[in-house]
Amino acid sequence: MGYAVVLGEALVDLLDGDVDGERVYRQVIGGGPLNVAVGVTRLGGAAEFVGSLGDDVLGQRIRDFLSGVGVGLAGAVTVSAPTTLAVVTYAGPEPDFHFYGEPRSYGLLGPDDVDLALTEGADVLYCGSIVLLEPGTLAAARRAWSLATGLRVLDPNVRPRLLDGPVAMDGLRQVVAEFAAGAHLVKLSSADAALLYPGEPVEGVAAYLRELGASTVVVTLGAAGAVLAAAEADPVRVPAPKVDAVDATGAGDSVMAALIADLLRDGEPADPTGWVESVAFALRVAGLVCESPGGATAMPTRVEVERRFGG
Repeated sequence: MGYAVVLGEALVDLLDGDVDGERVYRQVIGGGPLNVAVGVTRLGGAAEFVGSLGDDVLGQRIRDFLSGVGVGLAGAVTVSAPTTLAVVTYAGPEPDFHFYGEPRSYGLLGPDDVDLALTEGADVLYCGSIVLLEPGTLAAARRAWSLATGLRVLDPNVRPRLLDGPVAMDGLRQVVAEFAAGAHLVKLSSADAALLYPGEPVEGVAAYLRELGASTVVVTLGAAGAVLAAAEADPVRVPAPKVDAVDATGAGDSVMAALIADLLRDGEPADPTGWVESVAFALRVAGLVCESPGGATAMPTRVEVERRFGG
């Protein structure tokens, strides 16, 4: 089994909550790509995190956490900036993110900072999330993407608070199209799909991304499961297991992590049936994540998934 390189952001989430009737913010280490890297290792794969980390106490906590769970840090760089904070509030089905800290600690990885030997040697290269909105890290991602010899996977993980109007959204849409054209797998949520392609049904979005060049597309639908578009088959829906959800933080990231872990273990499925099995497993992983509080800390092992849902 080889390894995956996860190129993206790591930061600290402040989660809005209630303790004894008082509003409090719970500090957790986060960032979608960080969650993915942790999830891959918990599921038995090897992951290397590539990104920029702040030079403060919070940045060191992120390093200590990643190394403690077995994520490699050979491609991570320390930058002269305070760690970005993401304040997360809940007023509907999707969390609302506000980002604080300038410059963005996660957005300071430049193309010359990329360890090319590390990224070129990866069996899977993940790029995505809010680093695609930062010029320097976008250039770094493009360089790694163009030189990758393994499977390339993309997750746009759209955060509308970071997009200043329709022009910025159009720019992100173009970046997604650029990366999707060379992707073996694109994973996005139904919320991402609605923001990027308003008014389009999720099956249509999946088919469109495949037309752009993506080999396989997975659109997660929360409790309703996921839409899968693979090979030349029509998009199909894969149901999610019934769970007792307490916290959906990191659920979408765990789907990506599970898909990458399966790609590392078994390679790309040869047919749509294989993809259905992989997506079904990923949804079981996400279901288990939803039954525990926390994002990265809730990522389960394969044994835990099998114990909860059966082999």
